[in-house]
Amino acid sequence: MKLIRFAIISVFVLVILASAISLLFPSYVLVSRAITVEKPKRVILPLVSDYRQWYLWVDGFSDSTVKIIDANKAMVGKTVVKTVSVTDSLIIANWGEGKNMQVSKIRLIGSDTSNMTILQWQFEQKLQWYPWEKFGSMMNDKILGPMMEKNLRQLKLLVEQR
Repeated sequence: MKLIRFAIISVFVLVILASAISLLFPSYVLVSRAITVEKPKRVILPLVSDYRQWYLWVDGFSDSTVKIIDANKAMVGKTVVKTVSVTDSLIIANWGEGKNMQVSKIRLIGSDTSNMTILQWQFEQKLQWYPWEKFGSMMNDKILGPMMEKNLRQLKLLVEQR
C-alpha cells in the first residue's frame, strides 16, 4: 500500500514539476533562416509566391502527397497551405488550421535595381500552455531549420543559374 501511495504521489509531483518548468518556455516560437541571392527581387518573387513553382526548389513538393490546388493553395499531406497575402517584398501563408497552425513569412529584402536580395523565410507558431506543446516546440528549430536552409540553398542555385 505504501508503494502504491508513493508511486501516485511521485507521478503527481512530476506532473506539477513538468508543468511549472513548461511555464518558463515561451508561448511563441519563431524559426527563421536567411540567404543572400545575387539577383533582383523581381526574379525571385514568382518562384516563392506561386506554389506551382515550389517543386523547383522545395524538397518534397513534387511528391504524390502534395496536391497543388492553385498558385495560392496546396495540400501537403493532410496540411492545408494557403497564402494570406502577397506584396512585392512579403509573402504570408498559413500552414495548417486551428490551434496547430504555423504562419510562414518569406521576406525579400532589397530593391529591383539592386542585383542582390536577402531572402528570409520564417515560421511562427503560437502555443497553448500545455507542457507537451511547450516541450515539443523545442524541436521546431531542429526539424524546420535544416529543411529551410536546404530549400533556400536550392532556390539560390536555381535563381542564380537563370
